[in-house]
Amino acid sequence: MDITISDAQQQVDDWIKTVGVRYFSELTNLGILMEEVGELSRLMVRTYGEQSFKESDKGKNISDEMADVLWVLLCLANQTGVNLGEALIKNFEKKNIRDAKRHTDNEKLR
Repeated sequence: MDITISDAQQQVDDWIKTVGVRYFSELTNLGILMEEVGELSRLMVRTYGEQSFKESDKGKNISDEMADVLWVLLCLANQTGVNLGEALIKNFEKKNIRDAKRHTDNEKLR
């Protein structure tokens, strides 16, 4: 089952307002986002990098850590009035104009 970005924002909002009681402050959520990105980074480094796993890493998976990052990002978008679907479309437009030939012309990527 897939979910649209708009639906995800709405479902997170519904969950926060019922189960979660209320949103944490924007700054608290920013801190939580950084924590979640750190947890994802730790797992990525151990899975694809040279570091070995610790006992505390066992049982964690990358998809769950990515979902945690997305969850908090959706919270921040809701709190700040950002429609992430619209923002992503605008970001694609920006990249398609700015980077139209940037990567294909990059010798380092060949």
